[in-house]
Amino acid sequence: MEINSGLLWTSDRVVDKWPGTGRRSGGTVGGVGYCAAPGLCAPGAAHDAVLGHDDGVRAFIERLPKVELHVHLVGSASLDTVLELARRHPDQKVPTDRERLRAFYEFVDFAHFIDVYVEVTKLVATGADVTALAVGLARDLAANAVRYAEVTVTPVPHILLGIDPHELAEALTAGRALARERHGVELAWVFDIAGSLGYDHGVATAEWVLRHRPDGTVGFGLGGNEVGVPRERYRDPFDMARDGGLHLVPHAGETTGPETIWSALTNLHAERIGHGTSAVADPNLLAHLAGEGIPVEVCPTSNLRTRAVATLAEHPLPRLLDAGVPVTLATDDPGMFHTDMNTEYLLVHEHFGLSRGELAELARAGVRAAFCGDARKAGLLAEIDAAERE
Repeated sequence: MEINSGLLWTSDRVVDKWPGTGRRSGGTVGGVGYCAAPGLCAPGAAHDAVLGHDDGVRAFIERLPKVELHVHLVGSASLDTVLELARRHPDQKVPTDRERLRAFYEFVDFAHFIDVYVEVTKLVATGADVTALAVGLARDLAANAVRYAEVTVTPVPHILLGIDPHELAEALTAGRALARERHGVELAWVFDIAGSLGYDHGVATAEWVLRHRPDGTVGFGLGGNEVGVPRERYRDPFDMARDGGLHLVPHAGETTGPETIWSALTNLHAERIGHGTSAVADPNLLAHLAGEGIPVEVCPTSNLRTRAVATLAEHPLPRLLDAGVPVTLATDDPGMFHTDMNTEYLLVHEHFGLSRGELAELARAGVRAAFCGDARKAGLLAEIDAAERE
């Protein structure tokens, strides 16, 4: 199918709350103010907010082997990686000076955050740029003891921006090889539909994945706006992906209610749920997720920055865990939200009181939910066991 270039890109997020949440500008972590609005904190604020921590727990988190199952390639770009790309494309609007780039990331509101996200996306104009993103992500993951990651790539916007479809696949394969060679991190790919681009682009995404299938391809997803984008609209592309042997991992229940999660399960045959925070509003859904062992990929800092959840005090992660739902911890767009995996683990320890053993169990849950082979899982679980014994 030919991809219609008439619609290039729209907001990957919406500001809407699911029932039972309010909107406030922030909360506290360890008694210190924590910014909940995207862009209203200076760079590094998510890290600086987590104070009063136990140095022993921090050291444990830093050495704890992890997997990352919900991270977007473009949104993962660190300051250094964005600088590298901006200097390759100085004609774009992204600053090429470090301090100006830091200021560029000081968002004034949600709309400004989206504007910045779009401008960074425009920097990814060649296969070499895609490879650079993958290698930069692997470097950052390695610094957080992440051994394996399933990275979400939205191919249609890159193709609309001029990257040849075959070149995109080759660039991802090359980036994956370099990630392992240089940083010892195994990257796998989840290719998702930008929901606001419409049905035809969803079919085009599935066709591209099945035709090109870069090395490490494991999954198929659906991201972007949830409001006004019913999951069932994309049943056909998901059926194509399932028939092609891909695992199915749509976003659902990030900014809409539990009915979106039910739709992802019944219409898209979801095997994991991206975000899924609104599941706590439906006891029957919680029981179903727990009983069927369907994991949810929870991204606390992201939920705060996008105002999907108003404050950490209202974050549903503890309720998901108490209900027995398999929970994996993730960063979503760490370069944009000034976070990383170690910060997310420290946050849930500091704010929700998770012990070392519970943090290790979160890491194990991520491994069990991953789409890598059994031997790889066994090795990762053994590493986590060893770290917990130290």
